[in-house]
Amino acid sequence: MFAKNEGPMDRGVRAVLGIAVLAAAFTLLSGVWQIVAGVVAFMLLVTAAVGVCPLYSVLGINTCPVKPGTRG
Repeated sequence: MFAKNEGPMDRGVRAVLGIAVLAAAFTLLSGVWQIVAGVVAFMLLVTAAVGVCPLYSVLGINTCPVKPGTRG
């Protein structure tokens, strides 16, 4: 499938931001903004868990310290 393109720091930041945005969606926001925040939080948490960001692939960004095709 896709090669990992997120390093550990990147994944950690995404996870923390995802949790923060999700908390804001449930406590501070309402209406359309709550839905938008929920979708953004979901995307951040999924990409943090999987280690692959489709936008990074399109832009050619790779923060993963392990080179593709090697074990690690």
